[in-house]
Amino acid sequence: MFKKLLIANRGEIALRIIRTCKEMGIPTVAVYSTADKDSLHVKFADEAVCIGPPSSTESYLSMPKIISAAEITNADAIHPGYGFLSENAVFSEMCRDHGIKFVGASSEMINGMGDKANAKATMIEAGVPCVPGSAGILKNEAEGLKLSNEIGYPIMLKATAGGGGRGMRLVWNDEEFKEGWSSARTEAKAAFGNDGMYLEKFIEEPRHIEIQIAGDQYGKVCHLSERDCSIQRRHQKLVEEAPSPFADDELRNKMGEAAIKAGEAIGYEGVGTVEFLVDKHKNFYFMEMNTRIQVEHPVTEEVINHDLVKEQIKIAAGIPISGKNYFPEKHAMEVRINAEDVYHDFRPCPGKIEVLHKPGGHGVRVDTHIYAGYTIPPYYDSMIAKLIVSAQTREECIVKMERALSEFVVEGVKTTIPLHMKLMKNKDFRAGNFTTKFMETFDINED
Repeated sequence: MFKKLLIANRGEIALRIIRTCKEMGIPTVAVYSTADKDSLHVKFADEAVCIGPPSSTESYLSMPKIISAAEITNADAIHPGYGFLSENAVFSEMCRDHGIKFVGASSEMINGMGDKANAKATMIEAGVPCVPGSAGILKNEAEGLKLSNEIGYPIMLKATAGGGGRGMRLVWNDEEFKEGWSSARTEAKAAFGNDGMYLEKFIEEPRHIEIQIAGDQYGKVCHLSERDCSIQRRHQKLVEEAPSPFADDELRNKMGEAAIKAGEAIGYEGVGTVEFLVDKHKNFYFMEMNTRIQVEHPVTEEVINHDLVKEQIKIAAGIPISGKNYFPEKHAMEVRINAEDVYHDFRPCPGKIEVLHKPGGHGVRVDTHIYAGYTIPPYYDSMIAKLIVSAQTREECIVKMERALSEFVVEGVKTTIPLHMKLMKNKDFRAGNFTTKFMETFDINED
């Protein structure tokens, strides 16, 4: 096992890693910017090294400074958390070159999954379902019509140089294709000077469902079941839960098997996530792979009773995984508490927390680095806490979340707590009747 581990991150995830390391008997090193000198991860680590001013580029994203901090403290492992350098191939390789174990994916794995075209090609070869579509720019209308009939309508016709919705057409049959082909090309030519077109299968009523996986250094990969992350705003997840209210055992098994194939295809080492889009007919398609721990990992921890950070560290130390696939034993849900004003377009609200009361009780977990008197700096992500609840059923989980949110008091700054209170009362959310488009019509001001 490692002699000392440096956490190349801040906030709640840094504190989360420190706690697991303490339980494993591993001394920790915190790095921090001058803006974070009073943060709890600095106070609770065994050692702390200031690595620069508030700007991320001069502190948490400065690879030489972090490597230097590891070397002067004799840390033999670095855990990057999520965000910042967690999926930076150069940093992973730099750690390797300096004889420091990067608790995460290798540079080859990060590069392989970071390039969308390469990742899709790898998944297709591994037999993982991907969104059907043209291999490149369509030669002509006839080729597009033929391919549309092969993959089945509806399809989305897209301009290769498109943006802002221009040069795009949703097509449901051959006649619409012919009309769309002409108008979309004309629009694209006028807007971008390029009328090249390609097409993809249109995913009807999409859900974002991801599979947590773990892989060791010996080629073994297992899955830890799914999380539903469909409630999101501008591609930022707001609520995550497991199991998905949409998935049944058949879909769960198929997606789990596909995620294992994805991990095996790249010889994945570590804890990661394979993300899928799932349509209303329960067809699922590979979207991307995250080669790191995710913000929503506590949801999985609660439903399978398993410490994923501990698993990451053990894998990095060369300890083989059991290879067992896990399935949810109960229901869990996480909401992200951000310092944002939900009534003014989610405007960030840094500042001093005057009063803080965190909820408690059976099945309630709060992952946070804030405290009364703490000043939220304006330089970083606005997430200040994660509230996770678990219960035997989804209905009980929602009731518990409502209760926990009502106890969560943060005074001095605006937070997203009112949004989550409103979400929990929404009849469609409670019924599990939602897609990734849900927040586009959700109005927090409506009664």
